[in-house]
Amino acid sequence: MDTVKTTDELLSGDAVKLTFTGDVTRSLLIVDDDAPFRLRLARAMEKRGFNVVAVDSVQLGVEVAQESAPAFAVVDLRLGDGNGLDVVSALRDARPDARVVMLTGYGNIATAVAAVKAGAVDYLPKPADADAVESALLADGRPLPQPPENPMSADRVRWEHIQRVFEQCDRNVSETARRLKMHRRTLQRILNKHAPRA
Repeated sequence: MDTVKTTDELLSGDAVKLTFTGDVTRSLLIVDDDAPFRLRLARAMEKRGFNVVAVDSVQLGVEVAQESAPAFAVVDLRLGDGNGLDVVSALRDARPDARVVMLTGYGNIATAVAAVKAGAVDYLPKPADADAVESALLADGRPLPQPPENPMSADRVRWEHIQRVFEQCDRNVSETARRLKMHRRTLQRILNKHAPRA
């Protein structure tokens, strides 16, 4: 497999590693286009004993998935060149038992459902710390994960639902208001406000 330079390597002058060396039972693919976050998470997971390959695009993620079939993966949902769900599908095809965790800064229920349907075992909002990622990757098969320490408030869940419907209606306020059975002005006020705190 060829080596391709990513943002981190362009800055540091090193070529990016696209194949796993060492213990392949702990092979972990990280796909995230946020360079500082990707680098920080990769280092933290290496310290926890994972054999890490970290890339910044759907294209490279799919390439590593198909050629190396890692045991674990952490994939950002929205990447500069596409959707992280494409990487999850490639991982599922290459290694059906791979444990995949989706990360996103755009957390909502629809995205979580899509991630799980695509084959992810868990879904974490960004910024996720290495402890939460490791816990999700190594979960012991319980049917439900532990409840979050600070779950989303009801106001935040409502806001997320409205945002999802708004996006599904191609950001058309009138159509969104009609589908939500809400007055258009009320919807506009909600959309103009910042997201409630989780």
